[in-house]
Amino acid sequence: MAVNLVNVENVSKVYGTRALLDGVSLGVSEGDRIGVVGRNGDGKTTLIRMLAKAEEADTGRVTHSGGLRLGVLTQHDSLDSEATVRHEVIRDMADHEWAGNAKIRDVLTGLFGGLDLPGFPQGLDTVIGPLSGGERRRIALAKLLIEEQDLIVLDEPTNHLDVEGIAWLAQHLRERRSALVCVTHDRWFLDQVCTRMWDVQRGAVHEYEGGYSDYVFARAERERIAATEEVKRQNLVRKELAWLRRGAPARTSKPRFRVEAANELIADVPPPRDTSELMKFASSRLGKTVFDLEDVTVQAGPKVLLKHVTWQLGPGDRIGLVGVNGAGKTSLLRAMAQAARTEGEAQPAGGRIAVGKTVKLAYLSQEVAELNPALRVLEAVSQVRERVDLGKGREMTAGQLCETFGFSKEKQWTPVGDLSGGERRRLQLLRLLMDEPNVLFLDEPTNDLDIETLTQLEDLLDGWPGSMIVISHDRFFVERTTDRVFALLGDATLRMLPRGIDEYLERRHRMEAQVAAAASTPAAEKAVPERSAADLRAAKKELQKIERQLDKISDRETKLHAQIAEHATDFAKVAELDAELRDLAGQRDELELHWLELAEDA
Repeated sequence: MAVNLVNVENVSKVYGTRALLDGVSLGVSEGDRIGVVGRNGDGKTTLIRMLAKAEEADTGRVTHSGGLRLGVLTQHDSLDSEATVRHEVIRDMADHEWAGNAKIRDVLTGLFGGLDLPGFPQGLDTVIGPLSGGERRRIALAKLLIEEQDLIVLDEPTNHLDVEGIAWLAQHLRERRSALVCVTHDRWFLDQVCTRMWDVQRGAVHEYEGGYSDYVFARAERERIAATEEVKRQNLVRKELAWLRRGAPARTSKPRFRVEAANELIADVPPPRDTSELMKFASSRLGKTVFDLEDVTVQAGPKVLLKHVTWQLGPGDRIGLVGVNGAGKTSLLRAMAQAARTEGEAQPAGGRIAVGKTVKLAYLSQEVAELNPALRVLEAVSQVRERVDLGKGREMTAGQLCETFGFSKEKQWTPVGDLSGGERRRLQLLRLLMDEPNVLFLDEPTNDLDIETLTQLEDLLDGWPGSMIVISHDRFFVERTTDRVFALLGDATLRMLPRGIDEYLERRHRMEAQVAAAASTPAAEKAVPERSAADLRAAKKELQKIERQLDKISDRETKLHAQIAEHATDFAKVAELDAELRDLAGQRDELELHWLELAEDA
C-alpha cells in the first residue's frame, strides 16, 4: 500500500472578499503524479504553496509525513545572484565527481544542451546575476532535479523550455521515483507525465483519474450528468473532446472509467475545421499570393540564420514553426513582417520576399504591447473596432469577443494597468483579431494563458479564414491549430516535416548523437591519410553535384506544396502528392548524409 506523504484537511483560503479555496481536502501518496489545472486566478498556485507549507491556510490544516524530502519550483527563484551556476547547482563537488554522476550529466544535458552549458558566457562559472528570467528558471529547475526527493512540487516547469527541453523533462519525470504535483498549462506535458488531475474551480478542487485527455473525457461526462447551464463552456469541451478522440491513439492513456457517455457527446461533432471551406474563403480574401520567399538569407547581426530559403505561404496555409532557440524562427517572421509593412521595399540580407497586395498582417510578438494603463479593457478593444466579422456570416461585438477571451462584463471595466501578465496577453491577442487581419503571425501566443483561454482561442482560430504561422513550444497548441509543421534545425535551412513534431525530435536526437559520436572518437581514429589534389577535386565536384540535387528537391517540394493547396478537396490527389513529398524527404536525408561524409573528407 502506498505511503501517504501529504494530507490537506478542510483547508480554506480567502483573499479580500473572494474565497480561493473553500473546505478543500486532498492527499498525495507515494507514486502519485498529479497535474493541477484551472483558470488563472482560481487558486492553483495558492493550493500548491499551502501543500508545500509555504503559505498558511485560514482554516483547516496541512500535514507532512515524518522526514518528507520536498523539492519545490516556484515562479520566482531564490537563487543567489552573486553565486555562479556551478555553486548553485552542483555545490562544491569536484569535476570528476559530478561528471561521473549519470543523473547530473543527464540533467545538465537535458536542460542546457551540454555539460559545458553552451549559451552561457562562462559555462558553469557564469555569475547568475545578469542572466535572464528564463535562464535563472532553468538553473533553479536543474538544482531541484539533481537532488533526491520524496515529493516534487512544480509551478509552470515548462516555461522558457523549448520543445526538446519539454520532451526531455517529461521523460525524466516519468523515470523518477518521486511523487509529483505540477501546475502547468502545457496539455501535451500533462498527458505524458500525469496519472491524476486536480481541477481548481470556484473554491473547490475536482479530482480525476488519468492524464489531460482522460480529464477532458471525464469533465464532459460530469457536466453532462450535472446538466450544466454553461452551454458555451460545454460546447468548447465537446469540440476539444472530438479533437482528442480523432488524434493519435498514443495521445491518451487508457481511461480508468466508462467513456461511452462521453463518446455520445461527440458523435455528431464535425472536425474542428472545415479545411476546404476555409481555404476557399481565404483565397477569396487573399488571392493567389500571400508570401513568396525566393533564395532568402536572414541574418541577425553578423550571424547567418537562414541561407537560400525558397518557400511559399499560400492562402489558407496554417503553419507551425519549430526549431532550436536561436535558429531564426522569430527573425524569419520579422523579415516577412518588415516586407509586408513596407510593401516589399524592405528586403532581407539576401534574396527577395514578395508580399500579396491584399495581405493585412497581424503580428503577435513575444513582447506584450504597452497600452494606456488608464484605459478600461472594453475601451482598449473598442478603440480598434466595435464589431468584427469572423466569416461565414458570423459577427461579434467588442464586448462579446471580450467575454470569449475570459473578460466577464465586470472585468471589461477593469483598468488595463490592473491586469495580470496573462490578462494583458489575452487583451493583446484580442486587439489583433478585432482588426480583422487575413494573415496572422503568432510568436509564442500561449505564454501566460490558462487552459480554458487556450481552448477558447483554438475554437476561435478554427473558424478564422486566413493564413497563419505559429511559433510555440506548446506542442498541443501547434498540433491543434496548424495543418503542417516546418522546422529550423540550426543548419540554416527550413524543412517541412510530414510527421510533425515527433519527426523534429527524432531528427534533433540523431544530430546530437552524431555530434556526441564525433566528439568521443579518439584523435588517432579521426586522422585520415593525406588526400591527393585529384581526390579533393573529385570530392568537391561530388559535393556540388549533391547540392544541385538538393536544390532540385527543394524546388519540387515547393511545387508539391502549391499543388496540395490547389487540390485541397481532392483527397486521392492530396494523398498521391503527399506520398511523393515523403519520398523526396527520404531522398534528401540520404543526400544530406552523403554530403556530410564527403564534406568531412574534403
